[in-house]
Parts: sequence; structure tokens; C-alpha cells
Amino acid sequence: MAANGGDHTSARPHVVLLPSAGMGHLVPFARLAVALSEGHGCNVYVAAVQPTVSLAESRLLDALFVAAAPAVRRLDFRLAPFDESEFPGADPFFLRFEATRRSAPLLGPLLDAAEASALVTDIVLASVALPVARERGVPCYVLFTSSAAMLSLCAYFPAYLDAHAAAGSVGVRVGDVDIPGVFRIPKSSVPQALHDPNHLFTKQFVANGRCLVACDGILVNTFDAFEPDAVTALRQGSITVSGGFPPVFTVGPMLPVRFQAEETADYMRWLSAQPPRSVVYVSFGSRKAIPRDQLRELAAGLEASGKRFLWVVKSTIVDRDDTADLGGLLGDGFLERVQGRAFVTMGWVEQEEILQHGSVGLFISHCGWNSLTEAAAFGVPVLAWPRFGDQRVNAALVARSGLGAWEEGWTWDGEEGLTTRKEVANKIKGMMGYDAVAEKAAKVGDAAAAAIGKC
Repeated sequence: MAANGGDHTSARPHVVLLPSAGMGHLVPFARLAVALSEGHGCNVYVAAVQPTVSLAESRLLDALFVAAAPAVRRLDFRLAPFDESEFPGADPFFLRFEATRRSAPLLGPLLDAAEASALVTDIVLASVALPVARERGVPCYVLFTSSAAMLSLCAYFPAYLDAHAAAGSVGVRVGDVDIPGVFRIPKSSVPQALHDPNHLFTKQFVANGRCLVACDGILVNTFDAFEPDAVTALRQGSITVSGGFPPVFTVGPMLPVRFQAEETADYMRWLSAQPPRSVVYVSFGSRKAIPRDQLRELAAGLEASGKRFLWVVKSTIVDRDDTADLGGLLGDGFLERVQGRAFVTMGWVEQEEILQHGSVGLFISHCGWNSLTEAAAFGVPVLAWPRFGDQRVNAALVARSGLGAWEEGWTWDGEEGLTTRKEVANKIKGMMGYDAVAEKAAKVGDAAAAAIGKC
């Protein structure tokens, strides 16, 4: 891309955004791009790695660059060759993280072409993007795409490992992690990958955690009232050994963006025909598939609850591979038995549109951070069912904040056993029939609205 120093917008700050793979990372960057261009008068450039891992990412990027042009522009980030066989069986999104990290030197010419005033990098690329920005004298900020609690773990975890190593521990085993000024994250809630020091994600996580103190600031898609302890501890610098930490800016909940007006989707027409607060919305995000036996137990629980539900089903890690038959996936006769009181789909949905609809009374969520901030923004009660990664850390915040409830004994990836249909049905009926649940979530929504008003 040619430099644009001669155009009429050259006096505006030129901000380059560097997202990583996965909708959980790309969505907040798209929202930030629009906020910076429309609300803060910036020329925004998004360094887009092509091809994307998923179809959903491709569609979002295409919509962003069409709808937000010319204030949001594409920088094609072409990665260096990368041999994925070095990491057999690795998660395809983690592989893309690593491929992008190893291509970080190629970021320099993109910063030059954009005449960058600042770089905002995804956390998973922070340790390799920061030196490139420093070489060019470009301020470098990090957008942390999970909770402030998870940011505190990221910042503290390298010191946690160092302390164990200094004590002579061989082959450090991760246990409960007491984060100064925040709270204890039990061993069972520490992301699965971090229990293996040789895991690709662990190496990335530690490297990025160590570099945080050197960046110019950190943006977190949260709001102070949602995570007061973690936000305060980060701002006071009590989490790091040195006692110093960059400025932390809570910029959430980041507002959803609709890039184009489309015909009303079938699921929205169905939702609009349901009574107020009568529908359970069920989605476990775009990154993981629930094992088939647990999927069928969930189906049976939803059926046994007697409640209306809108369920987005995912059967693969990458949506390009999602070719399963819905009826066969959920069991013989399930779709016929719930016909009329349920809408079940494997297609992409506009989740924020669903969550702000008055018919939704409960959200069964994996606790991906985008999902939780959207639920908080609209005051929708959450039944937390985390599956992997940061999601148990986030689920604890659901209970702490009053947004909803977390059944800590329910299984997640790698654990033995199933969460039974009876457990699912009983919890749904209990939460949907209890006004205090809705009232507490509504208060979180009020606090979120106040935070948005200050941005």
C-alpha cells in the first residue's frame, strides 16, 4: 500500500491495528477500528493476514473494509513460509499465531507504508511486534482481548514460574495461582495448555506476559465496575515484581458494529414471535466443538427443560470443515420433537442482535470474552459453561459480578464424565424462573451502559 502522506487526512493520527487469528481476537479489533475512525478521528489500517483460518474471519474483514472505507484500510500482511509439521496435531489457530509471530519482521514495511503514528497489537503477538515498533520509534499498545482478570494472570504468570524455578523446582507443576491484589485462580481454572511448559501456547503466553511492562499502554475490553479488583491491581502495578506497569485503559464493553443492513434472518423472525424473556440462547462460540456425547446430553437437557431455545451448534474447530448433518449430530427425532419451541442452526448468527432482543431470558455460554461483554452490555443473565482456555477465569467473573451463575462441577475439555441432561434441565428451569437472576443481570447492564457513556 502506498503511503498517503499527501492526502487531506494526513494530519490525522495513523493507527495500525495488528489482530491475530480467531473471531475472539478479530471482532474486538474490528470494533476498535470503527471506534477510532468514527469517534476519534484516526486513519486506521488493519494488517490482515491472508488467507484467514476461518470463513467467518474472511467475511468480517471483507465487510469491515467495504463499510468503513476510506477511514479503515487494509494492509496485506503476507506471512513468511512456515512448516506446520513442526507442531503435529496443534490447534490451527495456535499455528497461525506462531506463523504470524515468526513473520513479525515483515511488519516493519507495513508500518512505514502507513506512516504509522501508533501500533495496536493483539496480545498474542505483543512480544514480537513491540521490538519492530521500537525500531521505528512508533508507540506500541496492546489490545488484550480477554478479561482484566486474565490480563493479570498473563502479567503475573512469568514471575510465578520464575519463583518456582528459583526455589529449585524441577519440571514446574502449575497449581493454584495467587495473583497479588486480585484473587486466587485455582489449578482447575488455569488454562489447560499452561500446565504443559512445552506447549506452543504456553511459550507464547509467557513471552507476551514478560513484554507487557515495556509497552506504552494496554487496552482491555472491560469496564471498571465489572472487574474492580483486577483493574485496580493492574493500575497500581501490584501484580508485577517490579511494581511498575503501563497505563491500563478499560475501553469496554466495546459496541457491536453492524456493517450492512440485511434482510431479517430466519432466526430473528422466529425470535420475534416468542414471548418476552422466554428464550434460552445457547452458543459455545466459534473456536471449539463440544464432543458428540456431551452435545447429545445437552440436547436432551434443553428438551427436558420445557423452555424455548435458540441453539447455534458447532461440530468442528474450523468452520470450513463443518459438514455434519444436524439431525444426525443431535440424535434421531430431536429436531422433530422440539419443532416450534426451538430454532437450531449451524449457520453464522449475529449474536449481539440476538442478545439485545427482548425475547431472550438466558444465555448458556462458553464464556468467551466477547460473548460475556455482549451479555453484560445488554443485561442478559448467563449460565456459564466454560470449555477451555481462559473461560473458567471468565466464568468466575460471571458469578462475582452478578451477571449469572457458574456450575463449577460441570465438565470442560479433557475432563472425564458428562454433565447430565438432568443437571442442564434443572439449572435452566431454576434460572429462568427466578426474577432475582434477571434483576442482578440488569444491574450489570446498567453499569455497562454507564461505562459506554464515559467512552
